[in-house]
Amino acid sequence: MSWLFAAIGGIPVHRGRRLDLKALKTVRDQILTAPLPVTIAPEGATNGHGEVISDLEPGTAQLAFWAVEDLQKAGRSEEVLLLPVGLRYMYPRPNWAALNRLMAQLEADCGLPVQSFTDPAAMTATDYYPRLLALGQHLLTRMEQFYQRFYGLTLPPGELETMTEPAAIAQRLSQVLEGSLVVGERFFGLPSTGTLTTRCRRLEEAGWSYIYREDIGDLAQLSAVDRGLADWVAAEATLQLRHMRLVESFVAVTGRYVKDKPTFERFAETTLILFDLVERLKGTRVPKRPQLGLRQAVITLGEPLNISQRWPDYAESRRSAKAAVETLTTDIQRSLEDLISASDSCT
Repeated sequence: MSWLFAAIGGIPVHRGRRLDLKALKTVRDQILTAPLPVTIAPEGATNGHGEVISDLEPGTAQLAFWAVEDLQKAGRSEEVLLLPVGLRYMYPRPNWAALNRLMAQLEADCGLPVQSFTDPAAMTATDYYPRLLALGQHLLTRMEQFYQRFYGLTLPPGELETMTEPAAIAQRLSQVLEGSLVVGERFFGLPSTGTLTTRCRRLEEAGWSYIYREDIGDLAQLSAVDRGLADWVAAEATLQLRHMRLVESFVAVTGRYVKDKPTFERFAETTLILFDLVERLKGTRVPKRPQLGLRQAVITLGEPLNISQRWPDYAESRRSAKAAVETLTTDIQRSLEDLISASDSCT
């Protein structure tokens, strides 16, 4: 897809521990000189949930303040405005038959009894939820057993029997995700510190450094033995990144998303997350997500945030700059969450 993103003006940014100074300079230049506004996805990654905003990365807020600084250095008087934009996908005509087929496929892949409904559209959410729950619990149990047997994962004792069903699922999932990240971090010699998202990005960068070798100038000049060794370590790194991809897919899963609001959209999103996991476990190289009906994009616009008015707080000191970035990031997060809620009334 690189040709498409380049054609629409996309700027690739290397995410991870190292600052991508070249990309950041390009973005700053575009904010200053481009004829159109620069659009940024502040989450840094998708979470598969249409109604959940993941914790935002601070880069968007930092770029906004840098834009004010760059304008001042250029002797220009324009103000910098940051416009929050909500994006949510809805199914105007829910295709329960397609969801029923997807669940049946997952049940078959998992070795569970297939509970396909004769008349999917006539069934209620209370009929679909037990199937989704059974799939989730089965896969969770299998992953627990997998990491316990082959990677020495020790599940810490918890009071699962006293928890509600969603809370118990969330607790078990958290333990599996933690153990999965530790496996990858152990391979690459990385610390197990930070949020799940931060650790995923750190693992991704480490894996890419093994796969896309910057220390090799010309692959054609390598001997057959050196090429074989390079391929070997790249293959191992690719396998290790699968642990990270598992966590990346489930980083926003809480165990309550569907139960709290059993809409078709939430059923579809959660079932598709399970589909992605199953396809990864099956070794499918490029999984093709099934279509669950036409989707409608609902775009909502928030109130512009005037960054120029916040500049004095940012410019006061290094400590105040950090606080200003954190405050702006929180304000962006809150605005995006409000826009997602407001999109209900737009459908």
